[in-house]
Amino acid sequence: MAEEIKQQDIKTTALKEVKKPVEKPQVKEEIKKAEDKSKEKPKPNEKKESSKEKIKEESTPKKTPEKIKKTEAIAKGSSLPISKKQSMYICKFIKNKPIDLAISDLSKVITMKKVVPFKGEIPHRKGKGIMSGRYPIKASKYFITLLKSLKGNIIINNLDPDKAKIAIASASWAARPMRSKGRLAKRTNIVLIAREPGVKQ
Repeated sequence: MAEEIKQQDIKTTALKEVKKPVEKPQVKEEIKKAEDKSKEKPKPNEKKESSKEKIKEESTPKKTPEKIKKTEAIAKGSSLPISKKQSMYICKFIKNKPIDLAISDLSKVITMKKVVPFKGEIPHRKGKGIMSGRYPIKASKYFITLLKSLKGNIIINNLDPDKAKIAIASASWAARPMRSKGRLAKRTNIVLIAREPGVKQ
């Protein structure tokens, strides 16, 4: 009988050992970390310091970067469908003039009240210092749009639009596409640069 009781006790202890869940070391570490975090309370001084820092950041005004004043303003027209010859004479006509005066002169050219001086075998026109000239209406319209964009660039670059004058005005050939019967179309590149007088480059 005593042997049977011993065998029963051994079986029950073995079953108990089997039923015990095997705890992994990683799970234990995670549980401990979670408990430690729950125990730790945030310090009141840290909260106050963070709130003070936020108030300081909000109260201090952000410094806006100062705009650098440029010495010139540029306007470019690429592949314009106008005559290069007329563009060259218009560039000479508006050079060293204020932008508003150049726009008003070209608007008079469109209404055929003012002449753009030309060279060569061209009909004579009335006016002081003018021997021969024409009224390039189409090219003048394109130049007026360029001059208006140049005026906008002058304002953006912090230049005085009343003092600024057209320092450089140039016209050159652009890539000319082919037309019917092997003819080349008119295409011109124009560059206008305005500067204030007395400003060093």
